[in-house]
Amino acid sequence: MLQEFYVQATRQSRLDRLSHDQAAGLTQSFLRFPVQDNTSAGMVAAIEARDRYGISYWDAAVIEAARACGCQTVLSEDLGDGVDYGGVRVENPFRDLPAP
Repeated sequence: MLQEFYVQATRQSRLDRLSHDQAAGLTQSFLRFPVQDNTSAGMVAAIEARDRYGISYWDAAVIEAARACGCQTVLSEDLGDGVDYGGVRVENPFRDLPAP
């Protein structure tokens, strides 16, 4: 779900936002890794996961894209650390960092 990276990286409210060219270049470089395309089946799965788990559609879309790629772990600071969403477990990569 590279569109989520692009949107968040270039969001106007970010103090450290990337320019379009920077984000587009990074997005292009990420294509060397497996990337899950957006599909209608993925969208339907995300809608169902949103309802099932009580999370936002966008978080559910990330979980379902990970599932479609065969990922068992998603790194996220937004979803609950250690929560298992039907075989896709969330880990917060920042959980052990000291508070600023």
